Amino acid sequence: MFTSTGSSGLYKAPLSKSLLLVPSALSLLLALLLPHCQKFFAYDLHAIKNDFQIWRLICGRIICLDLKDTFCSSLLIYNFRIFERRYGSRKFASFLLGSWILSALFDFILVEAVQYSFDITVANNLPSGFLAPVFALFVPFYCSIPRVQVAQILGPLSITNKTLIYILGLQLFTSGSYIWIVAISGLISGMCYDHKVFRVHQVFCIPSGMAQFFSWTLEPIFSSSEPTNEARVGMGATVDIQRQQRMEQLDRQLMLSQFAQVRRQRQQGGMINWNRLFPPLRQRRNINYQDSPQSEQQASPPLEVSEEQVARLMEMGFSRGDALEALRASNNDLNMATNFLLQH
Repeated sequence: MFTSTGSSGLYKAPLSKSLLLVPSALSLLLALLLPHCQKFFAYDLHAIKNDFQIWRLICGRIICLDLKDTFCSSLLIYNFRIFERRYGSRKFASFLLGSWILSALFDFILVEAVQYSFDITVANNLPSGFLAPVFALFVPFYCSIPRVQVAQILGPLSITNKTLIYILGLQLFTSGSYIWIVAISGLISGMCYDHKVFRVHQVFCIPSGMAQFFSWTLEPIFSSSEPTNEARVGMGATVDIQRQQRMEQLDRQLMLSQFAQVRRQRQQGGMINWNRLFPPLRQRRNINYQDSPQSEQQASPPLEVSEEQVARLMEMGFSRGDALEALRASNNDLNMATNFLLQH
């Protein structure tokens, strides 16, 4: 439960897959085989402003020249792939394009503001790569993904399903001397796009014709097959751990099938009888560990759904009916209900 973005790999996320493969491969190619060509991909603000090398705004902001930045940004893109599933590839691409263009403007503004306000000379070269849109994705991640506590440590401090993502972002934020400028400009551009400031979401929207063209040409190349429901079990696990993992996996499959069945009934206009749904497997008694024979546990009535959790799902854009169904099918597990809704 440390992840908040599901476990379906890159299924229904072709753009995220392309952003993982293409820039990473080019970054490795430049670092290992073509180091003499790295100068053409440097994000040199002085050359852009004084020598009018506008092409550096493109080449210098796509490929990372630092392999540590490549690794961290790739992990973050993989975790943020859930937004492509939720919004669709076209809207996700529009967000990335808008934040990428806006952040270039904010880079110049921040550099000039730091030099004018604090009389600090900023280096000509800022960190290269597709970094600003990655930081911009933290805005919808903070606003729309619910925070679910996983473990409690040191009194008020707790580990949530979003903790590791923030730690990874902090690692990327502190990986260079001036990467904080790129990070701040990315966050500002993400807030402008997410909150529809000056209608930038309409200005930088990908045209439908272009989206259809890339869907025909590139989506078959970067599309991923639907993952199987079979879960892997650790090779070094004991028999009890293996049995528990199998039980939890079957439990998730059962709840997922229940939720899908309920949504089909709701779309067909039928009445939903929650008492007929199977109880989760973890609530059943394991007869192999019983000390004495006991009567079979009866199915419990539908659980009471927290209105606070329903409200949090509705804030993410889901209808009240879908939120109720997902929470009931997942036994009030907000993280699992969110994954169900995002993946279906």
